[in-house]
Amino acid sequence: MIVEQVWTGNSYRNFNYLVACPETGEALAIDPLDFAKCLSVADARGWTITQILNTHEHADHIGGNKGVVKATGAKIIAHRDAGKRIPNMDRGVGAGDIIKVGRTVELECLDTPGHTMCHVCLLSHTDQPALFSGDTLFNAGAGNCHNGGHPEELYETFSQQLEQLGEDTLLYPGHDYLINNLAFTLDREPDNAAAQTMLGQYRNQDPADALITTLAQEREINTFFRLESPSVIAKLAEEFPEIGDNPDPKAVFLKLRELRNSW
Repeated sequence: MIVEQVWTGNSYRNFNYLVACPETGEALAIDPLDFAKCLSVADARGWTITQILNTHEHADHIGGNKGVVKATGAKIIAHRDAGKRIPNMDRGVGAGDIIKVGRTVELECLDTPGHTMCHVCLLSHTDQPALFSGDTLFNAGAGNCHNGGHPEELYETFSQQLEQLGEDTLLYPGHDYLINNLAFTLDREPDNAAAQTMLGQYRNQDPADALITTLAQEREINTFFRLESPSVIAKLAEEFPEIGDNPDPKAVFLKLRELRNSW
């Protein structure tokens, strides 16, 4: 499996992705908003885009579909319940469905509600797994739930699915929010040395050559995975004393998501 992360450079800070089979040159385009860049990269690498996967229905993730389809005839794949929101969808998928790319690439669909209720992530069947997480999980952060989602569903996605993934899983999110998210982690957990170190190292990173984290790193620097940290809980209790001294992880997650909405 070959992964090409395409930095759009737009105001939304979107990442697009091409996932290619090295044997056949067939490629899957994930959320190809900047379709011109995606087509250009595929052409330069000698790849043919045959499929599009939209992680969810928001315009900054489906807006390039038409351009890619016009140029390549690629088939559009998305959550099986997103058909009324994503024009000309060819295939609806759910949890456990497999998307094959060429002869060698298999990507498993995870049904990951929260950011929206029709959101899928893709998990590669490779020696080192990779997660294409759309707007569910970001570097050091979690998706918002403003436009068709729900924070309780997002918590369930984190606790029941993302927490179960292997430490060596590579993370490929839908946007570059690393620096702001690290700052939020440190606002919530000022003694988080790993987050402080990463912020210092990558404060001025070029998103066109972005850091690719693992789930092991995320569990150190992403406050939405650090629900039992004494520092996180103590600081949260200062603002929300009603959670008590020993809140359950769900209560911590929901308060963190609430704070992040206005931070």
